[in-house]
Amino acid sequence: MKPVPFGYERPRDLNSALSMLAAANGSAKIIAGGQSLGPMLNLRLVQPELVIDISGLAELKQAELRDGELVLGALVTHADIEDGRTADVTRGAMRAVAANIAYRAVRNRGTIGGSLSHADPAADWISALAALGARVRLRSLFGARMMAVEAFVLGALESALQAGEIVEAVHVPARTVSAHWGYAKSCRKTGEFAHAIGAILVDPAAATARVVIGAIDTAPIVLTDAAELFGGRVAADYKQRFDTRIAEALLAKAGIDDAAQRHIHVSVLKRAVHEAAA
Repeated sequence: MKPVPFGYERPRDLNSALSMLAAANGSAKIIAGGQSLGPMLNLRLVQPELVIDISGLAELKQAELRDGELVLGALVTHADIEDGRTADVTRGAMRAVAANIAYRAVRNRGTIGGSLSHADPAADWISALAALGARVRLRSLFGARMMAVEAFVLGALESALQAGEIVEAVHVPARTVSAHWGYAKSCRKTGEFAHAIGAILVDPAAATARVVIGAIDTAPIVLTDAAELFGGRVAADYKQRFDTRIAEALLAKAGIDDAAQRHIHVSVLKRAVHEAAA
C-alpha cells in the first residue's frame, strides 16, 4: 500500500514552517526523520493534504547547556545522543537509552522531537524523559510554551500539541551526583517497540524518586514522588524496600486488567530499580 497523494513543502526556516502549518488549518503533517510518519503514510493511517519537511532547519538541530540544563533541538537524532555529539548532563543515562532504540538505521534518522510528537507510549523517550524530569518547549506563530513531558503525553498517540504547534526543544535537567538511574524494557526481539518499560531516577540523599511505568495502552504512569513504592520513604535501602504490590495496584488502577501483563510490567520495573541500585 502507498500513501494517498499529498503536497510537499521544505521550508527554509522555522518561521516559514510555522506559517505553512498555520495556513494548512490542521490538514498538514510535519516530517523530520520520518521513522514514525513514513510507515503511517504508507499504511494510510494518516492522510494529510500537505507534508512539511523540517529536516533541513538548522535552528532545530542545536544542542546547548543553558541555566544548568541541556537544551536539545527537536531535530537532534537518537544517534547524536548515542555517539556523544551532544553534552551529557544525565551522566550516561540518555546515551544508554538512545543506544537501545530500535536499530542503528532508525537512530541515524529518528529525532527526539519526532519521537515525542508521535506520543507512542512504547517509545523510549516518552518514559525516559519523564523519569529524568525533562520539559518540552512547543512553538507556534504566536509564541512558545513549556510543559513537563508527562503533561505533554495525554494518551496513546495523543499529545498536547495544538493546531499550528511543533515541538521546538527538549530541556533536560542535570542529574545530581547522588542520583541513581535505572531503565529497563521488555521487547519480543531486539529492535521492536517495548511492551513494558520501567524507569527510575532515585536520589537517596535527597529522599526523592521519580518512577515511570511505560509501554501501556495509554499515557505512561508517572510518579513524580514515588515514596509509596518504597514503603513511604526513599532511603539508601530503596532496593529492598521496593513494594511490588503497590506497583501492581497502580497498574490495575490504570486499567491493566490482565494479571500476566501486570506481572511483566512489575518485573521490568523491578529490574530498573535493581539497575539503579547496582
